[in-house]
Amino acid sequence: MSTTTYLPPGLPAPVPESDDLSKPYWDGLRESRLRVQRCTHCQTWQFGPEWICHKCHAFDPAWVDVAPHGRIFSWERVWHPSHACLKGHGPYLVVLVELPDAGGLRMLGNLLGDPLQQVHIGAPVTGVFEHHSQPFPHTLLQWTIPPCTPPDR
Repeated sequence: MSTTTYLPPGLPAPVPESDDLSKPYWDGLRESRLRVQRCTHCQTWQFGPEWICHKCHAFDPAWVDVAPHGRIFSWERVWHPSHACLKGHGPYLVVLVELPDAGGLRMLGNLLGDPLQQVHIGAPVTGVFEHHSQPFPHTLLQWTIPPCTPPDR
């Protein structure tokens, strides 16, 4: 497991709910797979995890693997620490990523790289699975802007 992390040590590790609602999501991240829910009845995509479909209210939406690729829908450069261990480690970038392979649903995450970089709405991003072994095995999903490749001539 990687020991390289984007944010400084000391942040509390994410813990799945005691009722295991989000367990498939966190298990997927540990396997370097992005999973979101999709209703088997009406095919609606949703995130965060729920016991029922947001649209038709059918119970127990399925967990589906989706490509960790999307586009920046919105973003924020965070200057004020939201946790004591972040004091002196700002700014950092938070993005709202729209996932086309999941019906356009959106999820939040950190944008890796220079925190002063220019960020553009609509820019493509790719998910990066950041594996941790302490205080227990868990994985975070971060986002990065892929390098530009020149067109073939």
